[in-house]
Amino acid sequence: MKGGAVRGSGGGHTRVKTARRRTAQSTRWLERQLNDPYVKRAKAEGYRSRAAYKLLELDEKFGFLKGVKRVVDLGLAPGGWSQVVRKAAPKAAIVGIDLLPVDPIDGVTILQMDFMADAAPGRLIEELGGAPDLVVSDMAANTVGHPQTDALRTMALVETALAFAIDVLQPGGTFVSKVFAGGADSTLVAEMKRNFGSVKHAKPPASRKGSVEWFVVAQGFKGRPADQRGGV
Repeated sequence: MKGGAVRGSGGGHTRVKTARRRTAQSTRWLERQLNDPYVKRAKAEGYRSRAAYKLLELDEKFGFLKGVKRVVDLGLAPGGWSQVVRKAAPKAAIVGIDLLPVDPIDGVTILQMDFMADAAPGRLIEELGGAPDLVVSDMAANTVGHPQTDALRTMALVETALAFAIDVLQPGGTFVSKVFAGGADSTLVAEMKRNFGSVKHAKPPASRKGSVEWFVVAQGFKGRPADQRGGV
């Protein structure tokens, strides 16, 4: 392999030789990927990314996929979460959105557009054919290398995703979102508690120990005032 190589070592651990044009950081990332059991499992089980197991493990703990009929997947790429939903609820309507192109997934409608665009929420519900009972978001802002700025940019996405969920969810529905270390801030948690019966933070085993990501699971959407008045 020109400029570098991958080689095995004792104990089954794969070591990566630093290539001429590869930084030490990218070499560490590649070595971690090659030795990650979730990466290997994803390849074996046909999931597009190890992130699929984060949603699977969250569902094992909170049980939000059973019986879902309409699902919105925010930050779809590369598609692992929608694959999980499709497998758990094969008859559910699923619509995903991402700025990046995503290869087709059987039974999933994919929109390549910016979720922050004014037209995005309407398009999602139009394609879904009705109000969702589950909104999941694995969105994260592109990092700029400044931890506080990166956290603020991602939390802005979480706030927008939550506002969308509150606007469109069926009563009793669930909102699942990636957040940063420490979870959602107090203002955001308060907003969730006003609108959902249960709000919990979790870090599934598939989320790497060194990662700053956590997830928030808000269940039992209380509905909007019109819903609570029987739609009057």
